[in-house]
Amino acid sequence: MIIKKSPAEIDQMAAAGDILVRTMDLLAGKIRPGVTTLELDAAAEKFIRSQGATPAFKGYRGFPGSICASPNDMVVHGIPGKFKLQRGDIISVDIGVVKDGWVADAARTFPVGDVSPVAMHLLDVTRESLFKAVEQCVPGNRLGDVSHAVQQHVESQGLSIVRSLVGHGVGRDMHEEPQVPNYGTPGKGTPLEEGMVLAVEPMVNAGRHMVRMGDDGWAIYSQDGSLAAHFEFTIAITASGPRILTPWHHPEAAASAPAAA
Repeated sequence: MIIKKSPAEIDQMAAAGDILVRTMDLLAGKIRPGVTTLELDAAAEKFIRSQGATPAFKGYRGFPGSICASPNDMVVHGIPGKFKLQRGDIISVDIGVVKDGWVADAARTFPVGDVSPVAMHLLDVTRESLFKAVEQCVPGNRLGDVSHAVQQHVESQGLSIVRSLVGHGVGRDMHEEPQVPNYGTPGKGTPLEEGMVLAVEPMVNAGRHMVRMGDDGWAIYSQDGSLAAHFEFTIAITASGPRILTPWHHPEAAASAPAAA
């Protein structure tokens, strides 16, 4: 069942999103060669808790970290640890924040210093595909319009959508209905209605789309070892258009103001 949110509830989710954006901005300033993913995790948890919120991922289904930190060919669900960033790496950072019982969820992939043209192309295209998805998040469209927007842009640029991982609804629970694939057919799928809140999250491989599970039972890698990127917003469907509740592209945005792509 899809749980729609009132404008007041969406404002509460935006407050969680504001903390998330400030956490992401904090980590962006710390991502550099020599830093470990565990150090990023500790900084994120300390800041989130200082804001009267909690890390949504910590303990979720047994996950040990406060963030997911997934370098290079790791698509998602990287457990923070001893991995030390090196110049030329890319690192996907996924953050969840719970504030007053409401969840916000977002991700970005960062370059570590100068990166290869392949890596930069992957990051640019994946990020662009998310904004194209945002444009489709309006009442009257269907989920397939959102999914197709991601797929069309990514595949037109010679990259591959990870098909076995999807976005999701979000609210008081981290994962709610509906699932949000990153591929689909325009005009098909669940109708988008005012009050729906979606975590839209393109996950893209530079090589082929297949993935594999890591030995720890959490990390998911590209099967062919190619680089992977992950960008995500929490987006509310409103009468006035899409409202990005985790506007990491505009860290100064007020949590209460609708954010356009």
